[in-house]
Amino acid sequence: MTGTAVGTIVGTNNDMPTQTHPPPASPRSELSAQAEALHQALSDLVRVYQFRDRDRICCHDVSVTQCYALESLVERGPSTLNALAAALYLDKSTASRVVGTLERKGYVLRRPHPEDGRAVLLEATPAGRTLCQRIREDSVAEEGELIADLDGPARDAVITVLTRLARVAEKRAGSCGPTCEVAGASEDTAAP
Repeated sequence: MTGTAVGTIVGTNNDMPTQTHPPPASPRSELSAQAEALHQALSDLVRVYQFRDRDRICCHDVSVTQCYALESLVERGPSTLNALAAALYLDKSTASRVVGTLERKGYVLRRPHPEDGRAVLLEATPAGRTLCQRIREDSVAEEGELIADLDGPARDAVITVLTRLARVAEKRAGSCGPTCEVAGASEDTAAP
């Protein structure tokens, strides 16, 4: 058979192809397609969780950001404002407002830093710890319902993949990459 047919001929019938398959995708185009599918799946998941968290957590007298701050203080222990801001990927002034609200509500307290007289340590109060535990229990119960229909190996796989993606994203969070630049802008006029 002659010509420039693209693909793999599976069989012939009187010199006519009976079935062809498209040429194999290049590894780069396959990765791009998978990245697009991952982007869509994560966008859908984050969107649902964002609104779910907002609706559920706000029932507990805190915002989602306040909940994350409280959770960080419970899990990591006493922290400086700078350390908390970094853990939450917030600037210091935003983290300060979040902590101020939690402090007024009685969920966080500030105490002098034992080694740095200029700094304070933030820590969850017993009421803050109790609230964080109650929110966590509610969330874990919902996650259980979410994965209940999956078999054990599938549940394990979901947890493993999401954990690995979270670690990789966490490592990359500090690096900006090409999306931070405004197209055609010089360094001193690029968006902050």
